[in-house]
Amino acid sequence: MQCGNRLICNLHLVLKVAWIKLQNYEIPKLQNFMPPTRSIEVLATAADLYHAAAEEFVRIARTAIGAQGRFTVALSGGSTPKALYSLLAANYATFAWNRVFMFFGDERHVPPTDAESNYRMVQESLLSKITIPSENVFRVPAENPDAAAAAANYESQLRKFFELKPNEFPRFDLILLGMGPDGHTASLFPDSAALEEKSRLVVANWVEKFKTHRITFTFPVLNRAAEIMFLANGADKAEMLHQVLEGKSTPPLPSQRVQPSDGKLLWMLDEPAAAKLSR
Repeated sequence: MQCGNRLICNLHLVLKVAWIKLQNYEIPKLQNFMPPTRSIEVLATAADLYHAAAEEFVRIARTAIGAQGRFTVALSGGSTPKALYSLLAANYATFAWNRVFMFFGDERHVPPTDAESNYRMVQESLLSKITIPSENVFRVPAENPDAAAAAANYESQLRKFFELKPNEFPRFDLILLGMGPDGHTASLFPDSAALEEKSRLVVANWVEKFKTHRITFTFPVLNRAAEIMFLANGADKAEMLHQVLEGKSTPPLPSQRVQPSDGKLLWMLDEPAAAKLSR
């Protein structure tokens, strides 16, 4: 093509290059840009929080059982979940617990009979009061003196149950989490090695301030869940909740790094815990 006007020729060339680039442009997959669905529910009292959490737990369980015949859940330790478990045992004793498969998002490196054991707490507050097959409850073999071996054993249990291929992560219907005063969740503590784990499902994480290992799910497992439910109550959680939910910590606090890639993130709080949030 002959062109007598240099400006017009240059404009034509620019438009032609732009058109070629547009023809070859691939639209990014939307899921790569979709933020997780985060909801914050604030209940008036701790008792209201426990009841709302129990209702949400059962709602998710019924939906999962209706869709796939089973409900997979990872439990957490702590006083707030303990109250939830007691309420589930009291109000939903006749639920289809034989369709529920329970795991533990983290565990102390102690035997299951130890007072610090998350499994013991769940056994006393829930399992001993409902009818659930023992084979439906997958506890961490934390009595093993070798914490790394206990973590590897638990990862093997997960891989077998979920029939995972190499490089796959399980998709839990629900993972329950709490938040510690330092912003940790599960046993993923600030400045601990497990924060950067990207391939393993379960690790033995050394927690310097306690001078012990904790056995914990990793972020890839947490962030693959269909729903994450954080539970927090009490005024002593208010400042850290404000920081986690509305702050921009560098590096991000562990609780801030829980961002389901294709799932729902639900924070359930009571009024004292939510006191410093912008609402």
